Amino acid sequence: MKSYWMQSDGVNAQIEMREVDQPKPGADQLLIRVKAAGLNRGEFILGHGLHKAGAAKQIGMEASGEVVACGSAVTGFKVGDRVMGRCPGAFAEYALMTEREIMHAPKSLTWEQAAALPLTSLVVFDMLVLQGHVKAGEWVLVTGVTSGVGVTALAMAKALGAKVIGTSGSQEKLDQLRDQGLDLGICTRAPNFYDAVMKETDGKGVDLVINTVGGSVFAECVRSMAFQGRLATVGYVDGVLKAEIDIEALHAKRLSLFGVSNKLRTPEQRAESLPAFKEQILPLIEAGRVTPMIYKTIPFENLLEAKAMMDGNQHLGKIVLAGTP
Repeated sequence: MKSYWMQSDGVNAQIEMREVDQPKPGADQLLIRVKAAGLNRGEFILGHGLHKAGAAKQIGMEASGEVVACGSAVTGFKVGDRVMGRCPGAFAEYALMTEREIMHAPKSLTWEQAAALPLTSLVVFDMLVLQGHVKAGEWVLVTGVTSGVGVTALAMAKALGAKVIGTSGSQEKLDQLRDQGLDLGICTRAPNFYDAVMKETDGKGVDLVINTVGGSVFAECVRSMAFQGRLATVGYVDGVLKAEIDIEALHAKRLSLFGVSNKLRTPEQRAESLPAFKEQILPLIEAGRVTPMIYKTIPFENLLEAKAMMDGNQHLGKIVLAGTP
């Protein structure tokens, strides 16, 4: 089968398509024919530590597809099922998913929409619900709201009854998100959104911050937080990995700061949130209240084009790699 691999020397990375043997499912695994796979910026950033120097690795982290074989211990799925889930090596004709990380794909979703959901939506669920404890009526600030994670955070937060402020360097993209429920769009890439945030929230600040940008806006995020506010750090596309912390604000406002990453989690830890996600969010997806925004679907043989599009920040929402014909 065809599969994309990434070779890293710790500084640079090379992506190539290889011909490899089709994998065989273990006892708790399912083999799927990949119909579509979602791109995620983090898997290409060497600084995230997902690729060891000198090693080659199959790439792709989430997919949708049709089950073609089941392991001996699989009980909740059968051949022919439409599924979606997190999985290693998703940029391939076939991929393996473990039963604990797989979900039935709602019939209302296209293959592309289903492929855009598993990783991003579970990360957003972690930020908003599991650690962020967002409540209806609260204010959420999303820096980089036009990214894949940002758009998903907007959709899920609105479905949960929150109000959302988002920042982006593109006014055109912010205008498009008004139809998705964005309450206030602030056109900036700089740490200068405090005044606009405070004005919109009547001087109280935001209850939850989702920082997809990184250290360059971290201090401004802390300034913009309300009493007992929470701040999720999920990315650092700006490459700024250090920032000052206002200890007085942290102390006086009883703030909570937390990170969201699967980098050091075991497979069992990654799967812990799936039952709650299926119970609380999957019904919202099935009802059309949380719908993945697809920017573009790129043919399977054009992964490098898709990556260049993502690196150039051209997209609004998710870029998806199509399965092979």
